[in-house]
Amino acid sequence: MKHRYLKNVATLCLAAEKCIGCGRCAEVCPHGVFCVNETKAKIEDKDCCIECGACAKNCPVSAITVEAGVGCAAAVIKGWLTGSEPTCDCSSGESCC
Repeated sequence: MKHRYLKNVATLCLAAEKCIGCGRCAEVCPHGVFCVNETKAKIEDKDCCIECGACAKNCPVSAITVEAGVGCAAAVIKGWLTGSEPTCDCSSGESCC
């Protein structure tokens, strides 16, 4: 079972026209966000992305961008680790996670 964090908030982007289908993104993603179909990678489930940045760092053609350590997913994880309420500042400065 895949864990989803918050719907439609991950900063993950894949430029399919740059992708060479090497599969590194699928290999390094800890949450199975990517799959490789035929000759291109595809984002299978963006809402599972924790914005760790492993995919972008390992893409040899820079087809993937993600703002690692920012956004709602990072706020939720930080809250879990510190036992505090997550605050991502994504809506008018109020806690929304």
